[in-house]
Parts: sequence; structure tokens; C-alpha cells
Amino acid sequence: MHFFFRTMLHVALSARGPRLGHYDVARTSFRVLPTDQDIFRHMNNGVYLSILDIGRFDMLRRNGTWAIFQKRGWYPVVVSETISFRKSLTLWQRFTVESRILGFDDKAVYVEQRCVRNGEIYAQAYIRGRFLKRSGGVVTLEELLGAVGPVPASVTVPEWLLQWGKDAALPPTRAAAPSVWS
Repeated sequence: MHFFFRTMLHVALSARGPRLGHYDVARTSFRVLPTDQDIFRHMNNGVYLSILDIGRFDMLRRNGTWAIFQKRGWYPVVVSETISFRKSLTLWQRFTVESRILGFDDKAVYVEQRCVRNGEIYAQAYIRGRFLKRSGGVVTLEELLGAVGPVPASVTVPEWLLQWGKDAALPPTRAAAPSVWS
């Protein structure tokens, strides 16, 4: 429930936050709350992913993409994500989520996000996402770039991340997978 209130707070804050270009770094401020902690008294690893969701939403609102999507009936979904941790965030510590769009492959967008405290990266995540239509179907890269404009030449996804995107993808079948756990 507290994520609902935290999300609503950031909806209000992002409406007043500085406007960004589509490929600028968005910086979103947070504080570790008691409900973010696990039994080891640091921020739970699952909480990081929820907070990163809020950071991406803030980025999309402030860079104008969210308004474009709303007008067209599009919405983002996470296809795959990975996160690495360097240090723990503990109760009441302030930190910033830095979010930026790295670029695209033929089907998806890649976003880098970092949890930073006092200039030090505590956690870093990469997200591969797609955009869906409320009317059904997937937003193609051509439709997406037609709506937001061309990608600057400086915006590129590292080769290793593109390979990760391929390797992390589930097969495009609806058949039940055989159990390897039996």
C-alpha cells in the first residue's frame, strides 16, 4: 500500500519537476522508509525494482513521452530486467535514482537506472521494455520513433546489453514448458 502513496507523491512531483529531453538523465529523489526494509535492516532487493518503476515513470513524465503515450493509448511494460548491488541502503538514507534511455533494438527500449548516494553507485539496473496498445497489440519501433522523433546518433545500446536482451528473452511460444525441476 505504501508504494501506491509513494507513486502518487511522485506523480505530483514529476508534474512540477524540470522538463527533460527524451534522452536526458532523469534524477528522482527518494528516502529509505521503514516499509522498504527487510529482516536484515536494509532496503529489500525487491523494493529496488519497485522504486525503479517510479523512477522510470518520473522520467517518462518529465521527458514528455508519457503525454505522447497517453494520447495514443500506449503503455510501457517490462520485458526483462537485471540489477546488481554494490552497497546496502539503510533506514532514512536519501538516494537518487538516475534513469536514462540507452536506445533500442528491433523490438524494445533499453533503460539504465542507478541508485546513487553521495555520488556513489549503490545499485545499477538495466531494463528492456516494450510498449503496448490499449486497443491490443505491440507498438512497433517505427510507430514509437514516429511519435517521439529520431534517435540521436549518440544514443546507442552497448553490444553486451543487446546480447543480454536476446539471451534473457523467453521463447515465443505459448506451449507449457517441460519441468526441469522434477
